[in-house]
Amino acid sequence: MSAANAHSENPTRRDFIYVATTAFGAVGAAMAAWPLIAQMAPDRSALASGTTEVDLSKVAEGQSITVTWRGKPVFIRHRTATDIAAARSVELSKLPDPQDDAARTQKPEWLVVVGVCTHLGCIPNTQANYYGGSGWFCPCHGSQYDTSARIRQGPAPRNLDVPAYAFLSDTKIRIG
Repeated sequence: MSAANAHSENPTRRDFIYVATTAFGAVGAAMAAWPLIAQMAPDRSALASGTTEVDLSKVAEGQSITVTWRGKPVFIRHRTATDIAAARSVELSKLPDPQDDAARTQKPEWLVVVGVCTHLGCIPNTQANYYGGSGWFCPCHGSQYDTSARIRQGPAPRNLDVPAYAFLSDTKIRIG
């Protein structure tokens, strides 16, 4: 039996020292890197601004409210039966950015959209009387949105964005 084979079959004290030193160095490197990695995580205020909870119980039918989410206005409208009917009666082929009303709402009576015009980032006026009910009008360049916040006329290239949101109960939603 050669010396090389004998050494690999029977670990020596030197082999143990090599393995222990490598393991200790790896753990030390991980412990040194942890604070550097952890400092890149968002702080609590950033995490809190990522979601907004809204109580809908005080919003009367036909009323709109504006809340702030991630520094942007969000329009929440409690739509009337007339608003819903007007939004659903539109032929999608006549829209610049065709999108069905049902795809823009989780519950037909509640419309939740980011209130930033998709043309140049202006804030549209709420409850402008356009397209069969209470739509939105951007006074800067004349974009007009219907009761489902879909672009109907003007330079805006697409509909007002629908943020990610979920109903926590019948009267409360979480945006974000």
